[in-house]
Amino acid sequence: MRWNIGLGVRLGRAAAFGAAMFASAFISGCGGESPNQLAAAEETSTSAANGYTDTYTQTKYPIVLCHGMAGFDELFGVVDYFHGIESSLASGGARVFVTQVPAFSSTEARGEELLQQVEEIVAATGAKKVNLVGHSHGGLDIRYVATVRPDLVASVTSVGSPHHGADLADFLRDNMTEGGFSEAVLSLFANSLGTILGLLSGQTSPQDSVAALESLSSDGAATYNATYGAGLPAAWCGEGAHEVNGIKYFSWSGTSKVTNVLDVSDYPMGLTGIIYDDANDGLVGRCSSHLGDVIRDDYKMNHLDEVNQLFGITAPFQTSPKSVFRAHANRLKNLGL
Repeated sequence: MRWNIGLGVRLGRAAAFGAAMFASAFISGCGGESPNQLAAAEETSTSAANGYTDTYTQTKYPIVLCHGMAGFDELFGVVDYFHGIESSLASGGARVFVTQVPAFSSTEARGEELLQQVEEIVAATGAKKVNLVGHSHGGLDIRYVATVRPDLVASVTSVGSPHHGADLADFLRDNMTEGGFSEAVLSLFANSLGTILGLLSGQTSPQDSVAALESLSSDGAATYNATYGAGLPAAWCGEGAHEVNGIKYFSWSGTSKVTNVLDVSDYPMGLTGIIYDDANDGLVGRCSSHLGDVIRDDYKMNHLDEVNQLFGITAPFQTSPKSVFRAHANRLKNLGL
């Protein structure tokens, strides 16, 4: 089932690929539940197939999934950004929306478009608030909404998000001349890619890849954090406040790069990960991903695995990304969110 609202908000399916497509296109811990614990938790959910109602993920407020850089909601009616995650959450009773903002733009511009869609979701459903979940750049976008309209947000959860910037963004920025040929080529290529992705998924917002790169650099993140800093750790690699202005803050991330030899998208992650000095998922460093209550920061997942990409080809015999999302929805449910 699909329900279109205003600015391209989708209900019924979640979306596919994510911020890491930026890397693929133009090369672009803490404790937690073990796989066995997650599996046991899932088993407490009743089976709809057996004639029972599954309410394991039935949160009080709708769950809103927000994509990262170079992201989209759905392409060709086949490729989803959050591959299989929306349906997995919905199967347990969650109301799930997938939003779409410019593939390449500043965090503030992306956040403003996301805010408009959140306002539409609240108006359409009658819900007073939403649970925001953002992957990669999307994790910064949702912090914007939580700061500007805290009355509309029950929780903020970032997944593999560079809250203190990404080393890859710094590397690209340092190796480009501002206003020069390399920046012009990058801008043309990325903006064209963003426009194509938007058209294929029914979205036509302007693209600004240079602003996106600045937003994800360490300097850009520092400037952003000065205004939108709720939930950030006071000490490097620590945890941030678990609750600010009545909003719960969470995060999780991975620290692997090549997790499945059958997944061709893993190899760009292996290349970009070399740039980083610390453990990372190929695009985001472990400590930079910390926000609020750090559920776990060392899943055997790379940047695309975190949203079950590519097409669910993730590390074998490891925690499923869908299980992580389901367990978190149940966590929110148990908190009355």
